[in-house]
Amino acid sequence: MRRHGTRALGSTLLALLLSTGAVPVVAQDASPAASAPATSTAPLDRATFHDAMRKLWEDHITWTRLFIVEAATVKDALPGLKATTERLLQNQVDIGDAVKPFYGDAAGAQLTSLLKTHITTAADLVTAAKAGDKAAAKKADDAWYANADEIAAFLNSANPANWPLADAKAMMKEHLELTEDEATAQIDGDFGKSVADYDKVHDQILEMADMLSDGIIAQFPDRFAS
Repeated sequence: MRRHGTRALGSTLLALLLSTGAVPVVAQDASPAASAPATSTAPLDRATFHDAMRKLWEDHITWTRLFIVEAATVKDALPGLKATTERLLQNQVDIGDAVKPFYGDAAGAQLTSLLKTHITTAADLVTAAKAGDKAAAKKADDAWYANADEIAAFLNSANPANWPLADAKAMMKEHLELTEDEATAQIDGDFGKSVADYDKVHDQILEMADMLSDGIIAQFPDRFAS
């Protein structure tokens, strides 16, 4: 297997954006890249936005970590796995909600859908790897990386100047590779390595979150306080 908060944070970030009037007017059929910034009556604070984006993605890896531990460590999984899975999937909704004020509701929903596939396919991969089903693991692994490329393409279409396709693909690929290392070590019972791998996942996801927040700020500079 080798090829990377609170529940209300996404809605909190959305509320922050709405409270400033910083919601773009986007046609329902518009692509993410077609969004135009609306006039904001109160510019957003860059540091607050930056930290909120980091928190969303830290939630992403935190709940993924708990899923891996609960699903992979014992034969039949731990009893809290269902609740953990639900919370992890909610995080993908929160991330989609956080981009809606910039790219529109349809784009936010699309990102949530892509990220939910990212999570459910990862779960399929962990299940197959734990069971020693190499064929199923290979199928899930291929689907997982294909989905990562779709997420990268979505980001690039939304913000091509600040999220170049090659950079977005590389960032997603690294996220997957590090997460696979973490999950593999957990399945193999190498718990010290699994913890060390999670630290690498954490460092990398902060870079990804910063790439996203910096890109949005660069694309919509008038929406943020200087």
